[in-house]
Amino acid sequence: METIINNMITRRSIRKYKSDMIPKETLDTILKAGTYAATGMGKQSPIIIAVTNKELRDKLSAMNAKIMGTDSDPFYGAPVVLIVLANKERPTYTYDGSLVMGNLMNAAHACGIGSCWIHRAKEEFESEEGKELLKSLGIEGDYEGIGHCVLGYIDGEEPEAAPRKDSYVFYVE
Repeated sequence: METIINNMITRRSIRKYKSDMIPKETLDTILKAGTYAATGMGKQSPIIIAVTNKELRDKLSAMNAKIMGTDSDPFYGAPVVLIVLANKERPTYTYDGSLVMGNLMNAAHACGIGSCWIHRAKEEFESEEGKELLKSLGIEGDYEGIGHCVLGYIDGEEPEAAPRKDSYVFYVE
């Protein structure tokens, strides 16, 4: 158990990646961990779209950058983008998708892979372009974008953790 807790404590958001692709076996391990995230009543409202296709990855990057109002790559050069969407028919969909994101990032760290949660998936997949993209992938339903979990090998040093604030935990005894 100490290894699991240490993994959670040492995981950091990575903002610079090598272009090397992650082996499929490693990616499958990370994805499997994502599918085991807790969900409201076990209804599994989220889905994960694993994007390793460079053309689609770059299209998503451009869509995200446009929403952010920049020309830079919001995915920091990561070669893999995992899109987490969740079915809005479930009242817990936002929480369910967030737990999937957490599992994906912790699993990536455990596998020696860097990760970062990139926002604006909600806006991306509310747009006509995003809806058409989902339709072209055969994904139907009332899904909301929860986040993009970008993955790749870290280019440089892993960042240090910021000190934890004193008022993080309150005991009621």
